[in-house]
Amino acid sequence: MKNIRKITGLVGLGLLFTFILGLAHSISTGFAGFWGGLPFLVIAISVLSMVAYDYWDECIRKR
Repeated sequence: MKNIRKITGLVGLGLLFTFILGLAHSISTGFAGFWGGLPFLVIAISVLSMVAYDYWDECIRKR
């Protein structure tokens, strides 16, 4: 059961990272430009770091 949680969590983490970073790249290279997309990029990086910590806390860390 623990291995299934690790694998599905890692797949979900990868999909979320790909989507959010792709969205940030699209905003930064599109009409908004780098400075217009910078606030979204900062928010995205902080949220993704929280998601990665939660994955580590729930699936990797030994209790």
